[in-house]
Amino acid sequence: MKKLVILLATVCFALVSYGQKTVYVDTDYLLSKIPAYKEAQQQIDALTKTWKTEIEEQRSKLDAMYKQYQVDKVLLSNDMKAKREQEILDKEKELKELQKKRFGENGDRVKKEEELIKPIQDEIFNAIKDLAANQGYAFVLDAASSTYTLLYSDSKYDISDDVLRKLGYIK
Repeated sequence: MKKLVILLATVCFALVSYGQKTVYVDTDYLLSKIPAYKEAQQQIDALTKTWKTEIEEQRSKLDAMYKQYQVDKVLLSNDMKAKREQEILDKEKELKELQKKRFGENGDRVKKEEELIKPIQDEIFNAIKDLAANQGYAFVLDAASSTYTLLYSDSKYDISDDVLRKLGYIK
């Protein structure tokens, strides 16, 4: 089924773009040639290494707490067991929160990438858009991944309203 969808999308794109200027870029190649990107990536890698070390230190402390609890468990009263178990649970929660803070979907790494890399990506996209408009390209594809990604399309080739009209949703 997935192959059929990809085949149909490719055929539709080929039919729509027939006779139009379609070009591609390799954004991985572009980024590899931009010194500011390399510097940004190095900064992010260094921060990532620091954050991973911080998390590993917390994990080691948690493991030590748990091992010590296992050793002491037979000697502890029920109240003391409950207290130590709660401390371990609190430490686990703290570790998970730290991981989320550093590497979660809105974590420090994502924020740093947005701060350092997004401006470079925006600059590339704007250059592509300007080139496409000035050179009369209908479509610009990104060949960096195994499937091409559409980076730019001239709005005059957008047939979305025609499809809605054909389906009877707009007149």
